[in-house]
Amino acid sequence: MTQLTSPPGGSGDEWLLDNAHMRRFIGTVNAVRAREADPRKIVASIRPDFEELLADPDWLPQKFRQPSEESGMGGGIGMWLLYRAGDGGLAFSALVVPPGAQTPVHDHLAWGLVGLYSGEQEEDVFTRMDDASDESHAELTLSVRQMLRPGDLYELLPENDIHRVRTTSPETSVSLHLLGNDNGCIWRHRFDPETDSSQPFRSGWLNVDCREHDHEHNLA
Repeated sequence: MTQLTSPPGGSGDEWLLDNAHMRRFIGTVNAVRAREADPRKIVASIRPDFEELLADPDWLPQKFRQPSEESGMGGGIGMWLLYRAGDGGLAFSALVVPPGAQTPVHDHLAWGLVGLYSGEQEEDVFTRMDDASDESHAELTLSVRQMLRPGDLYELLPENDIHRVRTTSPETSVSLHLLGNDNGCIWRHRFDPETDSSQPFRSGWLNVDCREHDHEHNLA
C-alpha cells in the first residue's frame, strides 16, 4: 500500500473513504504536489492515474453515489468528500447529479481534474468578459458545450474555471473531482449569466463539516 508523502499530506488528512485504490492514488497526487508548483504540470502528471480510477467500476462504494436533498448545490445534487489534505491544498470528492438536474454556474478557484464515472452529462464552460472588480457583477459568455460519457475527463485551469454541468442520462450521473483546495468549504462564486450577477457561494460537504478556519471569507 502506497504511503502518503509528508509534506504535503500528514496527520491532519481526512479519509472518508480509505481503501487500497484511494491510498495509491492520493499518495501519487501528494507526491506530485510536493515536487511541482505549476498547476499545468500537476494536472498533466496526475492525469494517467486519474484515468485508471475512472476506468475501474468497483472501487467507489454505493453510499458515495447517492443524491441528497441536503446539498448546498441544490436540486438533490450530492457532494460527497472522499479525502482532504490537512494543509487545505487538496480535496477528492464525488459529485452526484440526478437525471435532469444541473449545478449552478460556479467557479472553483483552483487547478483540478474532473472525470465522469457513470451516467452522462453536458458541461457548459463560460468565459468571464469583465475585469472582476465588482464581486456582485459578472459578464459571462458561453465558450464551450460538450457531452460527457463515462471515462471522459477535463482539466480545470484559470481559463476554464467557470462552468455548470447537467445530467442528460436517464440514470444519475457521478463524477469524480480532484481539486487543489477544499472546494466544498472555501467561499467561491455562484453566477447567473441571465442577470450578469455573482454572489458568494459555499457548497459544503454532505458527510463532513467544514473546519473552523474555513469559515473565513476567502474569495480570491
